Amino acid sequence: MQTTAFISNALELDRREGDGIVVSLLWDKQTDATAIALYDERSADQITFEVPAGRALDAFHHPYVYADQLDLLAAPEPREPVYT
Repeated sequence: MQTTAFISNALELDRREGDGIVVSLLWDKQTDATAIALYDERSADQITFEVPAGRALDAFHHPYVYADQLDLLAAPEPREPVYT
């Protein structure tokens, strides 16, 4: 995973937004590295993780699959059972 230095040096190749989530595909020209940045507008949580260049577009379209594989996502909060 890269740090803020990656983000400040990176070019945003693509971006999409939906339901309060912003997904950016980033490329660092100096290192030729690619990364995905996820930002949740509601909670202000952000994660950025490097992905192989050959998988960058797939990771852009399915960022949570890649973030989960890298164990970057927090475990969900347990929910109370709903009885009807």
